[in-house]
Amino acid sequence: MGIELELHSGRPSRKGSSRDTLLRSSHEHGEALARVLSTLDRRGSGRLAWVDPYGDTLFNEQEAQVARQEVSALTQRCSGDEQKAALLDLAELLEACSETPGSYLWFMGD
Repeated sequence: MGIELELHSGRPSRKGSSRDTLLRSSHEHGEALARVLSTLDRRGSGRLAWVDPYGDTLFNEQEAQVARQEVSALTQRCSGDEQKAALLDLAELLEACSETPGSYLWFMGD
Protein backbone atom coordinates (compact mmCIF):
# COMPACT_ATOMS: atom_id res chain seq x y z
CA MET A 1 0.00 0.00 0.00
CA GLY A 2 1.30 3.45 -0.87
CA ILE A 3 0.11 6.99 -1.40
CA GLU A 4 1.48 9.02 -4.30
CA LEU A 5 1.09 12.79 -4.45
CA GLU A 6 0.48 15.13 -7.37
CA LEU A 7 0.10 18.90 -7.25
CA HIS A 8 -2.16 20.29 -9.99
CA SER A 9 -2.81 23.87 -11.11
CA GLY A 10 -6.54 23.06 -11.36
CA ARG A 11 -8.88 20.20 -10.57
CA PRO A 12 -7.31 17.13 -12.20
CA SER A 13 -9.41 15.16 -14.62
CA ARG A 14 -10.00 11.53 -13.77
CA LYS A 15 -10.97 10.97 -17.40
CA GLY A 16 -8.43 11.75 -20.06
CA SER A 17 -5.09 13.27 -19.22
CA SER A 18 -4.48 14.91 -15.86
CA ARG A 19 -0.98 15.79 -17.08
CA ASP A 20 -2.30 19.07 -18.49
CA THR A 21 -2.56 20.51 -14.97
CA LEU A 22 0.34 18.66 -13.29
CA LEU A 23 2.84 20.96 -11.54
CA ARG A 24 4.81 18.55 -9.31
CA SER A 25 4.63 14.99 -8.12
CA SER A 26 6.04 12.74 -5.43
CA HIS A 27 6.13 9.00 -5.92
CA GLU A 28 9.17 7.89 -3.91
CA HIS A 29 7.71 8.00 -0.38
CA GLY A 30 4.34 6.33 -0.95
CA GLU A 31 4.61 3.41 1.45
CA ALA A 32 6.17 5.47 4.26
CA LEU A 33 3.51 8.17 3.84
CA ALA A 34 0.73 5.57 3.99
CA ARG A 35 2.20 4.09 7.18
CA VAL A 36 2.40 7.42 8.99
CA LEU A 37 -1.06 8.57 7.86
CA SER A 38 -2.50 5.24 9.03
CA THR A 39 -1.73 6.30 12.63
CA LEU A 40 -4.40 9.02 12.43
CA ASP A 41 -7.87 8.57 13.89
CA ARG A 42 -10.19 8.40 10.86
CA ARG A 43 -13.01 9.83 12.99
CA GLY A 44 -10.86 12.79 14.05
CA SER A 45 -11.22 16.36 12.92
CA GLY A 46 -7.90 16.65 11.08
CA ARG A 47 -7.80 16.98 7.31
CA LEU A 48 -5.06 14.39 6.87
CA ALA A 49 -7.31 11.80 8.50
CA TRP A 50 -9.55 12.17 5.43
CA VAL A 51 -6.89 10.71 3.13
CA ASP A 52 -8.06 7.35 1.80
CA PRO A 53 -5.07 4.98 1.58
CA TYR A 54 -6.91 2.81 -0.97
CA GLY A 55 -8.57 5.48 -3.11
CA ASP A 56 -8.11 9.04 -4.25
CA THR A 57 -8.42 12.16 -2.11
CA LEU A 58 -8.23 15.76 -3.33
CA PHE A 59 -7.35 18.78 -1.19
CA ASN A 60 -7.98 22.28 -2.47
CA GLU A 61 -5.76 25.18 -1.41
CA GLN A 62 -7.80 25.92 1.74
CA GLU A 63 -7.74 22.30 2.90
CA ALA A 64 -4.01 22.14 2.19
CA GLN A 65 -3.45 25.22 4.37
CA VAL A 66 -5.20 23.53 7.31
CA ALA A 67 -3.42 20.20 6.74
CA ARG A 68 0.00 21.92 6.76
CA GLN A 69 -0.48 22.59 10.46
CA GLU A 70 -1.01 18.88 11.16
CA VAL A 71 2.30 17.74 9.68
CA SER A 72 4.50 18.94 12.54
CA ALA A 73 2.50 16.88 15.08
CA LEU A 74 2.78 13.85 12.82
CA THR A 75 6.53 14.24 12.56
CA GLN A 76 6.77 13.51 16.28
CA ARG A 77 5.02 10.14 15.71
CA CYS A 78 7.47 9.04 13.01
CA SER A 79 9.27 5.77 13.50
CA GLY A 80 12.18 6.49 11.18
CA ASP A 81 13.90 8.57 8.55
CA GLU A 82 11.72 7.26 5.70
CA GLN A 83 8.56 8.54 7.36
CA LYS A 84 10.20 11.89 8.18
CA ALA A 85 11.25 12.24 4.54
CA ALA A 86 7.70 11.41 3.42
CA LEU A 87 6.26 14.07 5.73
CA LEU A 88 8.81 16.65 4.60
CA ASP A 89 7.78 15.99 1.00
CA LEU A 90 4.10 16.19 1.97
CA ALA A 91 4.68 19.48 3.83
CA GLU A 92 6.37 21.02 0.78
CA LEU A 93 3.51 20.01 -1.51
CA LEU A 94 0.87 21.20 0.96
CA GLU A 95 2.65 24.54 1.19
CA ALA A 96 2.88 24.86 -2.59
CA CYS A 97 -0.81 23.98 -2.92
CA SER A 98 -1.88 26.47 -0.26
CA GLU A 99 0.09 29.22 -1.99
CA THR A 100 -1.20 28.46 -5.52
CA PRO A 101 -4.73 29.78 -6.15
CA GLY A 102 -7.02 27.20 -7.75
CA SER A 103 -4.63 24.30 -7.16
CA TYR A 104 -5.30 20.81 -5.83
CA LEU A 105 -3.15 18.22 -4.11
CA TRP A 106 -4.13 14.74 -5.25
CA PHE A 107 -3.45 11.82 -2.89
CA MET A 108 -3.54 8.62 -4.94
CA GLY A 109 -3.86 5.51 -2.80
CA ASP A 110 -3.65 1.95 -4.01
